[in-house]
Amino acid sequence: MRFLDAGKGSQVDGMAELKSYFRRFGYLPIPPENTTFTDLFDDEFENALLSYQKNLGIFETGKLDSDTMKVIVSPRCGVGDSDSYSTNGKKVKTTRRYAYFYGAPRWVRRSPITLTYAFSQTHTIDYVSHSDVRLAFERAFARWSAVIPVNFKESEDYSVADIRIGWYGGDHGDGEAFDGVLGVLAHAFSPENGRFHLDAAERWAVDFDEEKSKAAVDLESVATHEIGHVLGLGHSSVKEAIMYPSLSPRTRKVELRIDDVEGVQALYGSNPNYRYDSKLESDISLGCGVDLERRKRLMMWTVTVVILEIMIFLIHLI
Repeated sequence: MRFLDAGKGSQVDGMAELKSYFRRFGYLPIPPENTTFTDLFDDEFENALLSYQKNLGIFETGKLDSDTMKVIVSPRCGVGDSDSYSTNGKKVKTTRRYAYFYGAPRWVRRSPITLTYAFSQTHTIDYVSHSDVRLAFERAFARWSAVIPVNFKESEDYSVADIRIGWYGGDHGDGEAFDGVLGVLAHAFSPENGRFHLDAAERWAVDFDEEKSKAAVDLESVATHEIGHVLGLGHSSVKEAIMYPSLSPRTRKVELRIDDVEGVQALYGSNPNYRYDSKLESDISLGCGVDLERRKRLMMWTVTVVILEIMIFLIHLI
């Protein structure tokens, strides 16, 4: 891989295309008029790379190391990650882990909130049955509804539904063109837009035992992630969270983590029937460049335990 371990000052063929990737997801500005990105690994790109590594929970080296390149080449959501630069007008406001769209937009409805969703009758896929598609989305919506006081109801009328779901290919008129197999998988817009688009070029699956393609993408996993965007969440830096932006093929990832729950409940409050489950805790790697306060607390706790054990040992010697 020609970019591997490249650092500041490097001149690598194709770096301009990689910079375009970083621009798409909010880390670099659009080049000035009548100019294009260059193949030079410059200061601006180093800063963009450090921001990318921080936002995606990668150790912050400022180099295109193997961990970073693995994430870059992974299929992912088309919504931007960074609040540094706008992606088609959709800025993202980050917190320590989870994030919101700029201004923290949410669906404003009289309580209890019920949002309708519908599937396009023209922009569909024909190799997964409609009943299986509906069931995958029903489960995905139910996961979010279980933790916030928002209900979701399927509608037959696509034109007036709050959330409108469809499969599209390439440039489909919303300024966020799809790029083919195992690139950008899907994207959704912030409240109260309601548009939810999946890339028709992907091989979508609801059962990996039946779908044998090595490039198959789990529909329910992507649906659960994009619903988070529909509700107002941006991307999380916690790799285990539903709102982490990338998803490998033939991977099922459908359970909300505490990071997802805390983020969406900050927007809508808690479902009165919701009960905290310790299984939702995210396993944040100590090798990641994120959540430093939690790592410090863990280290302090470890040191305290060791000191207590030494004191007990010395007392026994007296």
